Amino acid sequence: MTSFRLGQNAWTAVSGLVRSPWMVAIWPWLFIAIFFLTPFLFVIKISLSEAAFAQPPYLDVVRSVSDGLVEIKLNFGSYLLLFDDSLYLSAIWNSVKTALISTALCVLIGYPLAYSIATSPAHWRVPLIMFVMLPFWTSFLIRVYAWMGILKTNGLLNNVLMGLGIVDAPLEIMHTQVAVYIGIVYSYLPFFVLPLYATLVRLDTTLLEAAADLGAGPATQFVTVTLPQSVPGLMAGAMLVFIPVMGEFVIPDLLGGPDTLMIGNVMWTEFFSNKDWPVASALALVLLTLLILPFVLLRYFERRSELEDPNEAV
Repeated sequence: MTSFRLGQNAWTAVSGLVRSPWMVAIWPWLFIAIFFLTPFLFVIKISLSEAAFAQPPYLDVVRSVSDGLVEIKLNFGSYLLLFDDSLYLSAIWNSVKTALISTALCVLIGYPLAYSIATSPAHWRVPLIMFVMLPFWTSFLIRVYAWMGILKTNGLLNNVLMGLGIVDAPLEIMHTQVAVYIGIVYSYLPFFVLPLYATLVRLDTTLLEAAADLGAGPATQFVTVTLPQSVPGLMAGAMLVFIPVMGEFVIPDLLGGPDTLMIGNVMWTEFFSNKDWPVASALALVLLTLLILPFVLLRYFERRSELEDPNEAV
């Protein structure tokens, strides 16, 4: 009986400790420290080391410790190589260009799609959202392989175009930048539609009624009321497309050609083919730096949304 009371007290103490405000607040920081900061520090360490024919294929930054002296050798050659070799600069620029154009295409296609779903009758919204999410139920790799069959010279798309008399000869789409854009937009469009739909479906319709009472037409209502209110969802969706596309390597590798080299492909080659982990780590850090700006923009629009609607911050 005594041992039961002690166990119950211990459980109560542990439960109270877990639910205490400071313990609740520490979980996000603990998650960041374990799953982001620690690997990030390892990547920095590898990027500043020297490549070697060894296992692992780089030398330690801290070479020796003797007589109270610590020898640390930092190699910045990998970073200098990135900005000296045109191959890496081309891959970085192609990644930024592809991510920007793909995000713009997702905005042009995804905004009308999300808007039409959000303004459709309530009983149709869930089925329509399910249709948008349906591709996620199939393996990403299989979907990309399916596009290879559609876009190849004697594939489904060319057969349809030639059957309809639109083109006289098969189009060369595979292994081009166009094929990469098609694959990326198809794969990442749901990432843009879902957050935008969540924003559009919660729009304050009383503002639209007020604008209509003041004589604003549908186009004016959209530009002055709907579009400003949907900016947080639009920015969130755009970031969810832009950030993963920057590091994409499967789609450019399978659907693209030699001119579609991106950072992800170069990192894969440096890690697994060339075994040059310092250069690959330096590339990863450059990629991370390029992604900081979108995160800052996303946070800016989130804070702006919270200031305009304090209830969202609760």
